Amino acid sequence: MLTVNIICIGKLKEKYWVDAIKEYSKRLGAFCKFSIIELSECKTNQDPNEKQIAHILEEEGKSILSKIKPTDYTVAMCIEGKIISSEDLSKLIDDVQIDGKSTMNFVIGGSWGLSDEVKKIANYKMSMGKMTFPHQMARVMLTEQIYRGFQISSNGKYHK
Repeated sequence: MLTVNIICIGKLKEKYWVDAIKEYSKRLGAFCKFSIIELSECKTNQDPNEKQIAHILEEEGKSILSKIKPTDYTVAMCIEGKIISSEDLSKLIDDVQIDGKSTMNFVIGGSWGLSDEVKKIANYKMSMGKMTFPHQMARVMLTEQIYRGFQISSNGKYHK
């Protein structure tokens, strides 16, 4: 069974986001071993300069990279990534399994995005679109789309 991780910076705080993730996590249990790995945000002042932002990206990047094995298939969620359909995501998940990978990671960075090092090791770069979403919402949307992808692959009734 495929292990699917969402590796992300920051913790969900609001109960409604936590509840949404719990629901989709429960549903995903029929298809994969699903987990969310929450990593600490680097603390900074409200208006960091470029040097401080570079430091944040580097430190958060190290934290993210410590959770990824070289044998994992890793998807970096980033604005310059490819915008794909739910069906395309389903096919990507299927292809990862067919290729014999046992773990698939989706990585969501912090407020300043992902470090270049994380993007370099990613097998795929994916974007949720040209709009900007709060990270908590993006996490829920991604979890739902992963569930939808498995439903599409299994010809489930969820996807219409």
